[in-house]
Amino acid sequence: MASSHFLCSHHVFLPSYNSFKKSQSQSQSQSHLSLFKPNGSSSFHSNSQFKRIRAMASDSNTPTRRKVEVVYNPEERINKLADEVDKEAPLSRLTLFSPCKVNVFLRITNKREDGFHDLASLFHVISLGDILKFSLSPSKTKDSLSTNVSGVPLDDRNLIIKALNLYRKKTGSEKFFWIHLDKKVPTGAGLGGGSSNAATALWAANQFNGCLATEKELQEWSSEIGSDVPFFFSQGAAYCTGRGEVVQNIPPPVPLDIPMVLIKPQQACSTAEVYKRLRLDQTSKVDPLTLLEKISTNGISQDVCINDLEPPAFEVLPSLRRLKQRVNAASRGQYDAVFMSGSGSTIVGIGSPDPPQFVYDDEEYNDVFLSEANFLTREANQWYREPASTSASTSPSNFSRSID
Repeated sequence: MASSHFLCSHHVFLPSYNSFKKSQSQSQSQSHLSLFKPNGSSSFHSNSQFKRIRAMASDSNTPTRRKVEVVYNPEERINKLADEVDKEAPLSRLTLFSPCKVNVFLRITNKREDGFHDLASLFHVISLGDILKFSLSPSKTKDSLSTNVSGVPLDDRNLIIKALNLYRKKTGSEKFFWIHLDKKVPTGAGLGGGSSNAATALWAANQFNGCLATEKELQEWSSEIGSDVPFFFSQGAAYCTGRGEVVQNIPPPVPLDIPMVLIKPQQACSTAEVYKRLRLDQTSKVDPLTLLEKISTNGISQDVCINDLEPPAFEVLPSLRRLKQRVNAASRGQYDAVFMSGSGSTIVGIGSPDPPQFVYDDEEYNDVFLSEANFLTREANQWYREPASTSASTSPSNFSRSID
């Protein structure tokens, strides 16, 4: 069996949240905008998960019913496959963390001739994420994707498959994969979960192929998949412009240990509908670079967490406006800022990992997704590493698969 386990030891000394808040009044004159520097990593670990499916089968010749238990263990099957395929290959299986992001601020600055909008935003990776498991496949024509949730497309509509197809197109690689997606990031949340999956798949494909492409090339190619995908090739914090694909890597502007809570109602916002209702004459006029400088100097506060997509999103989903208002009213200073991420529908409370009590007490919010998180970065030549402990109140158990 050929496998690989990437172990990295690194120490990053950053100011704590408490010490940062004490020194918020101190001015920082240094610029936080620096040129992009390629980086990334990977790691493999095993976590056996399986779905038992029980079926009742009856014998046509006898009225007696027999119980038949079928056990499908996707990871075991992938592991067996890895033992059989490319035994001499330097890498046959790989597990990667695929984190999501929040937009600390999001300014929409212009509508382009191509129909897209120009934006200026502080993107930051956070500790909530999916797990992607890759294994080389004997197939020479098709990837096979499985997942732990229903409703996720398993064909080339999925950004993971799009990313793998793009990598083969750009490099001429003939490797195909079995992929299992352990989905923890909710869809339609404004957290970029699918974009992160695509970036992670590009990184993985490059590792399996001996790094045929530079990380800068991966980042440039990834814009063909989606506007948010290139961001995940930053070090975790970036000032993004254009459609979002122009990524300027920056040092983390705030301490990484600032806690936050994510609250996402079951309803999702259609990004297309949100942009359709956007009125540029009603957006904020604050210079986004001014917002970035304020955050770098004084930290996160309500006045800098501007999201120009909130008003149209609240038109699309009025209950989302109500949720944000209730979180603000109930927080009593618990959060430094409350804002919507991306085009919705996740409301983020910065400064505390705890949701307000009404989320537990009010039946209207029985089905919301809740998760605590903190900011996350990655080291040079490593991919993002899963934090030692993560928590999310939602852990979907339905299992979908597409296996040849």
